[in-house]
Order: sequence, then structure tokens, then C-alpha cells
Amino acid sequence: MSAVPEPTATLEIALAHAVRLLDEQPALAAAQATEILAALPGHPTALLVLGAARSAVGDHAGALAVLEPLAQAQPGSARTQLELGIALGRNGRGDEALQALQRAVALKPDLPTAWLALGEHLHATGDSVAAQAAYNQHIRFSSRDPALLRAGAALAENRIPEAEALLSAHLAKSPNDVAALRMSAELAARLDRGSDAEALLARCLELAPDFHAARQHYALVLHRGNKSEQALVQIDTLLDAAPDNPGYRNLKAAVLCRIGDYATAIDLYEGILRAYPRQTRAWMSYGHALKTAGRQDDSIAAYRRCIALEPSLGEAWWSLANLKTLRFTAQDIETMRAQLSQPRLSDENRLHLDFALGKALEDSADYEASFGHYARANALRHDQIDYNAGATTAKVEHVRQLYTREFFARRAGSGEQARDPIFIVGLPRSGSTLLEQILSSHSLVEGTMELSEVTTISRELRSRAAPDAAGPGRYHDVLATLDGDELRALGRRYLDRTRIHRHTDAPLFIDKMPNNFMHVGLIHLMLPNARIIDARRHPLACCFSNFKQHFARGQGFSYSLDDIGRFYRDYVSLMSHFDAVLPGRVHRVIYERMVDDTETEVRRLLDACGLPFEAQCLRFFENERPVRTASSEQVRKPIFREGLDQWRHYEPWLEPLKAALGPVLDAYPEPPGEH
Repeated sequence: MSAVPEPTATLEIALAHAVRLLDEQPALAAAQATEILAALPGHPTALLVLGAARSAVGDHAGALAVLEPLAQAQPGSARTQLELGIALGRNGRGDEALQALQRAVALKPDLPTAWLALGEHLHATGDSVAAQAAYNQHIRFSSRDPALLRAGAALAENRIPEAEALLSAHLAKSPNDVAALRMSAELAARLDRGSDAEALLARCLELAPDFHAARQHYALVLHRGNKSEQALVQIDTLLDAAPDNPGYRNLKAAVLCRIGDYATAIDLYEGILRAYPRQTRAWMSYGHALKTAGRQDDSIAAYRRCIALEPSLGEAWWSLANLKTLRFTAQDIETMRAQLSQPRLSDENRLHLDFALGKALEDSADYEASFGHYARANALRHDQIDYNAGATTAKVEHVRQLYTREFFARRAGSGEQARDPIFIVGLPRSGSTLLEQILSSHSLVEGTMELSEVTTISRELRSRAAPDAAGPGRYHDVLATLDGDELRALGRRYLDRTRIHRHTDAPLFIDKMPNNFMHVGLIHLMLPNARIIDARRHPLACCFSNFKQHFARGQGFSYSLDDIGRFYRDYVSLMSHFDAVLPGRVHRVIYERMVDDTETEVRRLLDACGLPFEAQCLRFFENERPVRTASSEQVRKPIFREGLDQWRHYEPWLEPLKAALGPVLDAYPEPPGEH
């Protein structure tokens, strides 16, 4: 009998042993692989184990010395590409890591570890859409249970009812299956059931504390739910285990930007860019943080770097235009036009380029061509969103019917009595950032940003409505059922959740979320001593400024002149109603009056907030605080009149807006019928 099989069997046993050691004892795995290679130099599996083991123990250069030549010799090995991608990432060579991981999943699409690593790298670059797709594939292939494989496939293909049925049936039999719990959390998040997703992921981590993918998802859900402090706890736990993980670092930077810690976020982005110097999304995030922190020249350089890497990236061009103070060169305009002429340009890039060219040509006084680009950009965006102007009008009418003088009188004395917040409401582009900058220049007031906590509370109240409840005002109807203690708890919850945004000992702070005008009733009931400021601007100036603006999210009304006019009309109607049922509760600032007689209006504003006059409020443009809105650069300059009538250059094309505004236009600055 031949003796050949004996060493072969011994080799297979030794390799299997080395592979088993990789996860728990990588140093021993490396030693085992080295012994095998001494006997069989160049054995590909032993080389793969050695490279992976070196990477696991932190010998990144040693890992690459093995894996790079192995990948060249074995170009069809998905496992080799996976380990190469991991090692490249740990060496700070993120761009190359992405390429290796993309090759790995192309070679073996059912390799869950590769999808997870790819998702983390894509997330680090800021490409959240591609990252989510990779995470979905990781979920899909993570389990070998046939039922979970079918559920994962349904999730990946967005067949939500099928995925929900499969997961419910599986969890009924196996309630502690952490893979199924995580998949169910993903399902809940897609259905906008944030609290369900949080609970599922918390249970998942209770059962499997080292399930890092679930913890990362938990941190993301908390971040999206405006629970920044809790999200940071989860991210820091992840970073304790993997301090160089690019996905964790990018998520932390995003959360830090949310709470206003831009200096730390910028440091994180700079570290990410050292690993991913050619990733435009990472440069975009970096540019946004720099802009908000007031480092305009650096932000311009970051956006320009995006354009150099990807000239068709419309968002980078729009980000430059959105500074409002930058003037494009003739070469810039020529380049943007050339990019727009590409037949395969995506709609997303096209609409951003059209918005940017609209601004460039406006600055060049070519108003007809400028309007054409604005109109095309808005038409593209309007087709992408689901906004119903009639539903907004119905919601406003429902609120007007519900919130009467008697309604508020019956609830007098309810709510949290603290007077910390100053809410600035109104439409976007109405001068609210200017008011925020003026107030935050006062020694007793801290400026934060557009906080989403009121919206979060309204969504949670809406979730309490009966499943069969219909109509536009479900959350208001739930609010009407709350007693004094419950309203007080809402106010305290608001203060607790927003405390992370407060970085000074100033007793008052600003919440400048314009759309909170829809929630004046809620604000008054839960925080009756909070100040509410309504920022109002001429309807044609305000509405057309919204038409020229592409918002990162929300503001679905702003992509049609008719929708914008109707939205402004509904806003005036609702605020007029609150003036009637809560007389004196809201202080209104007319933008044009602020421009014409700044000191008088500033004194009135401070008086309405119960604040003594401070001269530095007139020198608000010297305030160096971060500003996140589209007016961030404008409010760093003194008030100027030139912007008041810019809309007049476009008057020939504004008839649909005028028609939608109706009597509101002629009555301004008063509501119709109140002369």
C-alpha cells in the first residue's frame, strides 16, 4: 500500500487546526501555518492562514507581505481577497481595501464576512446607500437556516410583507435567535418603527454582547432616533473593541456633528481621509463639517477635491453654491454644463448640477437661463418625492379646529415650567438663522441648531394612535388625551434629550427648527414658559428662496411654486389661529423690519425673550459659533439690503406662486382680513 495519503492527511489535519485557531488564538495559528510552510513552501491555504493570523495580531505589514503576492497568484480566491481587504483597511489603505472587498463579493456573493467588511468601509466613505445594500447582503447570507435565508433574501429585495411573515414565524419558534432578532430590527427600521428596532437590538445585545454588527446597527438606530448620547455609548463600546474600524469612526463623526462637537468630528474625518483619499463621500462629509465650523476656505478646498476626483458629482457643485458667498468662475460654469450634457448622468447628479448652475447664472445676472436651471432641478426632485399639498392644508385645518381658547384654558398650568428653550419657527429661508445668531450673541443664550426632538415626540405620540385611526391629525388627537402629569413628562423629556446639545452654562438655549410652527400647540402644552419666535419674510422673497434651495432632507413642499405658495398660505393661517387662541404667546419678527431698523427690532426681540439688551447682539456677525443652515456664511456678515428684492429679477416666471399665495401676498405682513 502506498504511504502517500499519510502526509496528506496529516497536512489536512494541521491546516484544519490552524484555521480553528484563527479566531481565538491567532498567534498559534500563525505558528502552525509557519510550520506547514516550512514543509510545503508556497502552500496557498497555509499562506492565507498566516496572512490572516498576522493581521489579527496587529502585524499589518507582515500580513500584507504574505497576502498581496498571494492575491496576485490566486486572483480567483474570494477568501484571499477578503483577508487582503481586511489587512489593507487595517494598514490605512482604505481605497485599496474597498477594491479588494468588492472583488471578494464578486467572486463569492454569499460570503457574509466580506459583505460586512465592505459595508463598514462604504459607511466610512459616507456612501450610506451602498453601505446599507452591503449590510443587507450580510444579513441575507449570515444564517444557514433555510427560513432565515428566505427572510434575508426577502429583506435584501425589499419584499417587506414576506420578510415580516417569515421572521414572525421563526421568532415564534426561536425567540432568542439573535440573527432573526437583528433582521427583525432591520425590518422595523425600514417601516419607521424606531422604538421597535431599538428594543429588538437591545434584546439581541443582551443575548450576544459581542455581536458587533448588531451593536453598530443599534447605534445607528439610536442616532436616527435623536438619541445621540445613547448612540455614543454604543459606538465607544465598538471602538474599544476595534479602535481603527472606519465604519465606527465615521458613525461617531456623524453623531458628534449632530451634537455640535465639530472639532472632534473634523479630526475623525481627517483620519478617515488618510485611509480613503479618493473617496468623494468622505470628502463631502468633511467639507460639510468644516463649513459648519466656519472654516470656509477649508470647506471650499474639500468640495473642490471632490470635484477633482469626480467632476460629475452634483452634490459637490451644489455644496459650493450653497455657501451663498462663493462666485463660480467661467471655467466652473463651462465644466458644469459639460457634465450636464452627459446622457448617462444620474438624476441625483443632474438636479444638483442644475441647482448649482441656477445659482452661478443668477450671480452672472443671466436670470432667464438661471430660472430654467432652477425649474429643471425642482421638477426632477418633485418627481422623486411624495408630497401632498392638500394633506398639509387638511392637517392645518384639523389643528385649527382642535386647538381652541377653551382647549388651552382647560390645560392651564400643565407642562414643565422651565423656560430654558427659545423656539424659532417659520418657513426655511425666512431669516430664522439671523435671529438665532442675534440671540446666541447674548451672554444668557446658547445657540444649538435645528433640533429634531419636537418632531420625534410628535412621531411617538402618533404611534400611540389606534391602528385604524385615520386623518391628518392623529398625533394632535393623542396629545389631547394627555393629562397634566403626562404633558409635564413630555416637557422634561424634551429638556433631557436636548441637554447633550448644550455646551455652556447659559440658562437659555435656542431650538431653531423652522417646521416646528406645525407643533406650536405641543410646545405650549409641554413647555408653557418657553419663548416662541415666528420669523416671517415677504412671501415672494421667502418662497422663491425656498425654490432655489435644495434641502438635504425634508421640506417636500419646496420643489413646486404652487406647493410652496400653498404651504406659505397654510403657515400664515395656522400662526394667525394661534395668535387668536393664545394672544401674545408668539413673538413675530418681520425680516424686512429687522433689516430696516435693526436695533429697534433686536430690542423688541430680546424683550420678548425676557432678556436685557446687550450691544453684542447687534454685532452678531462676530459670533464664531457653528451654523448648520444654508445661511451659515451670510450670518457671519453684517445685515445687508441687497437680498431683500432678489426675487424681483425672476418676477416674469412667478405667476404660479402669486396665484397660490392668493390674498396672503397682498395682505403681507399681516394675515388676510386683519387690517
